Amino acid sequence: MTLVLLLTLLCLAVPVYVYFGYPAILWLLTRGLPDITHRRGDHKPSVALIISCYNEEDVIREKLQNALALDYPQELLQVIVVSDGSDDGTDEAVKEFEDDRLLLIRQEGRLGKTMGINLAMEQVKADITVFSDANAMYASDAINKLVRNFADLDVGYVVGAALYTDGHEGASARNENLYWRYELAIKAMESRLHSVVGGDGAIYAIRTKLWEPLQQQDINDFVNPLQIIAKGYRGVFDADAKCFEETAGDFDREVARKERIVNRSIRGLMRVGQVMNPAKSGVFAFEVISHKLLRWLIPLFLLVGVAGSVVLAFSGLGLFKLITAGTVLMLVLTLAGHLSQNRNELPTWIATPYYFVMVNGYAVRGIVKALQGQTQVTWSSARNNETRNSGVSDQ
Repeated sequence: MTLVLLLTLLCLAVPVYVYFGYPAILWLLTRGLPDITHRRGDHKPSVALIISCYNEEDVIREKLQNALALDYPQELLQVIVVSDGSDDGTDEAVKEFEDDRLLLIRQEGRLGKTMGINLAMEQVKADITVFSDANAMYASDAINKLVRNFADLDVGYVVGAALYTDGHEGASARNENLYWRYELAIKAMESRLHSVVGGDGAIYAIRTKLWEPLQQQDINDFVNPLQIIAKGYRGVFDADAKCFEETAGDFDREVARKERIVNRSIRGLMRVGQVMNPAKSGVFAFEVISHKLLRWLIPLFLLVGVAGSVVLAFSGLGLFKLITAGTVLMLVLTLAGHLSQNRNELPTWIATPYYFVMVNGYAVRGIVKALQGQTQVTWSSARNNETRNSGVSDQ
């Protein structure tokens, strides 16, 4: 029984560490450090902005108007749209823009976002490459804010802040917005300590010379930054480099997106596993293990921890009776959320446990599929209706 007790406590401690302990340690380690721990400058390198899309006719015109109007020297900015076999008029919409800075690259065969980016990078000659999605609208100074960080020669990639415009519209959006604000706080502290873990497909930039082609199964905004860390560079977060987008707006699509993220990311981390070696990547190993690997494995730890709690509860231990009762209550609330006809109008006391359980449940599915060698390289949009497919960022 002692072994069961120790194993249960360990498994229950991991989620507490990941969600509360890790941010607390980051806060302690970064106390006293300046807000910016790298050099910034006003230089203006050449920039290529790559916009990935699949069937984005609804938003691509607005995105291109936004991109071509950015406050950055026109002669230094190229906009590349890579269309992954779009068949809804996206390509035709792009061709409506007569601007020498704009290049459309069409990828046939629906090969996925990562392969599209590989194809687009063959055309990039700029010093800095910025990656974006069709629904992410940039603040006018976003490019300026991103590139100023490359004045520090140790900086290999820069991640901006993707902010939600509908963060208070419905239960799903509120939960996703709350989670994302928590993530942004962690990104800021990680950046001050060493490097922000991973990029953001909506807004992140790299030194073009550090790019290396990705495998089709790779999630580009995670594996690419890890490769740059492995080369000895830092990745920093700039909260002033902003873009704006909508949440998925629906619980089912949001949790399905989480499954895809975990499915592709855990494989990607194993492929660049040297970043988890402190001897090679220093404190970044602590960051990536705590922020990503352990978080993805939380559902497995919880399953073992809850099973152990049930066993210990039947042995008469009061603490584990409370844990078991709390678990039952959470599952009941989750079931209530699942049976609701309008989940987007759920009250917070049901929506939050429902969101937590569903996200972690789908994460398990993503892990299992990854272990089985199944990796999804194309997907349907998490933010649009089910009859319309789209390339979206996995964060």
